[in-house]
Amino acid sequence: MRRALALAAAAGDAGEIPVGAVMLGSDGVVLAEAANAREAEHDPTAHAEIRVLRAAGAALGDSHLDGCTLVVNLEPCTMCAGAVVLARVARVVFGAWEPRTGACGSVRDVLRDSRANHQVEVLAGVCAGECEELLRGFFELRR
Repeated sequence: MRRALALAAAAGDAGEIPVGAVMLGSDGVVLAEAANAREAEHDPTAHAEIRVLRAAGAALGDSHLDGCTLVVNLEPCTMCAGAVVLARVARVVFGAWEPRTGACGSVRDVLRDSRANHQVEVLAGVCAGECEELLRGFFELRR
């Protein structure tokens, strides 16, 4: 989570919403890392989670990320959670809850929906205070 927070802080400094993500392989080794880049890439899908899924898939040479763990400082949205399920990620660890668009247990629970062909283990609230403070500080400066 510390690395995800560092990536998020750098994204915030660049004017992006401060979200950072790290993908760990089944052995716990970092496969890929990414931060939000929606503004820089002029791409509404350039969320940290989507970018790290793409990079991890490229690193493994496979679209299935069996046994992998996604670590992100903010609860993923519906788009990102759906992509995590499709990639067959084993678990998602996140810091701050997203009460408006979260899809890992707050507004929706895409990752653990029994109707899907794959369910994802969720560990929420890791370093929650630090994650929330980073996001709150970013938005306070812009409002």
